[in-house]
Amino acid sequence: MALMVSDSNLKWYPVCTNPRAEKKAYSALLEKGIEAYLPLARRLKQWSDRKKWVEEPLLKSYLFVHIADSDRAEVLMTKGIARFIYFSGKIAAMPNRQIDELKLLMASSYELEVTEENLQPGEQIKIKAGPLKGITGEIIAYRSQKQLLLRLENLGCSIIVNVAAALITRL
Repeated sequence: MALMVSDSNLKWYPVCTNPRAEKKAYSALLEKGIEAYLPLARRLKQWSDRKKWVEEPLLKSYLFVHIADSDRAEVLMTKGIARFIYFSGKIAAMPNRQIDELKLLMASSYELEVTEENLQPGEQIKIKAGPLKGITGEIIAYRSQKQLLLRLENLGCSIIVNVAAALITRL
């Protein structure tokens, strides 16, 4: 059982799971009493005989744990967890704000697209109205449309969401 400490010592860490093991690893972490977050996106899947809505991980092979440094070994001993993500030689921690923004995005009705393309940074913006109010990001040109790009630091991917130009303001 993971040792729980005060919130000030807890940090969010992205962890890599084994392929297609995100949901099982997430459940195993929760059973150990470790706070975890697995963003799931609802997608319509097509089979030869039917269509069905399924919930799939937004970020394949990734989930997030909210732990103290002393709980890292317990996370690594969880079935389905492969490794922590490293950035500049250190285990990557994510600011609480980014996890809060990701949760807000997942709770919205916006259709999200994840891309690992190396998108060039553009103008910094902030959403001023709607369910995503307060989220900051970068504007990019992608598929000939203006879209909001939220770049998640230390994760190696970007999330793209369509937002009306009337809902954004320059920073």
